[in-house]
Amino acid sequence: MSDHARDEHAPLEAETAEAATDRAEGGVDGDYEALVRLLKENDELKDRALRAAADMENLRRRTARDVQDARAYAIANFARDMLSVSDNLRRAIDAIPAEAKDAAEAGFKALLEGVEITERGMLSTLERHGVKKLEPQGEKFDPNFHQAMFEVPNPEVPANTVVQVVQPGYSIGERVLRPAMVGVAKGGPKQAAGEAPAEPGPVNEQAEKDA
Repeated sequence: MSDHARDEHAPLEAETAEAATDRAEGGVDGDYEALVRLLKENDELKDRALRAAADMENLRRRTARDVQDARAYAIANFARDMLSVSDNLRRAIDAIPAEAKDAAEAGFKALLEGVEITERGMLSTLERHGVKKLEPQGEKFDPNFHQAMFEVPNPEVPANTVVQVVQPGYSIGERVLRPAMVGVAKGGPKQAAGEAPAEPGPVNEQAEKDA
């Protein structure tokens, strides 16, 4: 090829090389941007997956808790109704004077013993199903599971101490079926500053319904 011909092709070759370089640089930039975009999308997918896993775990825990509560409190309404039966049995027993019990005939004594056995059996059965009796004699009054019926002047015990239980209460699990009806002391020494307050008692289910 003549020198003149080589001179004519030189600018074309230079242009082609420059275009190739530009294309190569453009390709690198494009690949980098694509990589950045993919990494960002991957992070977003990871975040969604973690959120979904956390939501599923929360749902599992809520479901397990609901199932446990359903099992624990399924008999709550029935148990509350049975408490009235137990109260009537106790009233029948307490209504009989001690001297009458001592002087009673064998048949009457057997009947009375049967009533007492029935009461104990009912309470024992309820207890096996999670129902517990609340007799807070001497405890600090807590409105979560006590119902104050009256106050008793008593300077010998701290104020708001339960000094009399008019009617025992009952709880099931962490809930109160029926608050204990009590009399509380007033006029006694105040609670010491360093004394820890009473821990919250079971949630009063009946109070929740009334609210």
